[in-house]
Amino acid sequence: MPLEIIRNDITKVHADAIVNAANSSLLGGGGVDGAIHRTAGPELLAECRTLGGCKTGEAKITKAYRLPARYVIHTVGPIWHGGNSNEEKLLADCYRNSLAFAKEYSLESIAFPLISAGAFGYPKDEALKVAISVIGDFLMNNDMTVYIVVYDKAAFVLSEKLFSSIKQYIDDRYVEEHPSGRNNRLDEASLLRESYLEEAHLPMMEAPAPVKKRKRSLDDVVGQLDETFSQMLLRMIDERGMSDSQAYKRANIDRKLFSKIRNDIYYSPSKATAVAFAIALGLNLDETRDLLLKAGYALSSSSKFDIIVQYFIEEGNYNIFEINEALFAFDQKLLGM
Repeated sequence: MPLEIIRNDITKVHADAIVNAANSSLLGGGGVDGAIHRTAGPELLAECRTLGGCKTGEAKITKAYRLPARYVIHTVGPIWHGGNSNEEKLLADCYRNSLAFAKEYSLESIAFPLISAGAFGYPKDEALKVAISVIGDFLMNNDMTVYIVVYDKAAFVLSEKLFSSIKQYIDDRYVEEHPSGRNNRLDEASLLRESYLEEAHLPMMEAPAPVKKRKRSLDDVVGQLDETFSQMLLRMIDERGMSDSQAYKRANIDRKLFSKIRNDIYYSPSKATAVAFAIALGLNLDETRDLLLKAGYALSSSSKFDIIVQYFIEEGNYNIFEINEALFAFDQKLLGM
């Protein structure tokens, strides 16, 4: 997927470039900086000595030597002084200037640490917010795979307010799954029938959850029974006046995967991919369920992944990168490819 949050040691990430959260001398230091220099070997330090240092917010590029990457992009993040010393702009510049190098060198992938969130003291949730915002904006206009690499869970912090709100939402709705003979991939015809019965107020075996309904006629339901996931997705993209690139970028989907979906009307997506397109299209819960049905899936109260997605849809927040932040924080699969 174009933006992915991963747990790893950045010195072991296979990407065209990794980003070094350096100090202004570029001659090595502690944390990520020291680890990168140790792994790359003395050749990296020798090249860095020729660069004349680097100002805060700017970036410089070198070879990667013994690292599994091709290049190291060195950038100097701001030291946190309480938020009133232009820290946010300087941090955003670190990401923008690093991405500019990646674009200039025609790189296909780049991996970032969470810049300034270690010894420089930038609050981790605020640092993550800046990273997601800048990278997200970049990916809306560029095709590249970008990784945010966190070493362990302690290095990744969602804002306390958002985390608490989502946790409460999950606690209110999550039910343990019980054996029922039905798996996550469901029969479309039976689900469409249940959907119609709900809206027609006809008896069902189980009472549906109280959600706001988008009324559909029986003709609408029957008329779209033969529509595949791919056909429904492409129709919805056209109805919303979106271009293909707008759709797959907003869905955090690789262009090659979207091409497969467009060219194969019987393409069977993963659930994460199907949900990603629902988010990209700004679908409400009913429309999301309809699209998932076409791929053979449904939203479940026994899935934390599903409940978190539902939370953001109900909040009207369709920023897929922010949704993936939350999914990562709760150890769930991310949306996209």
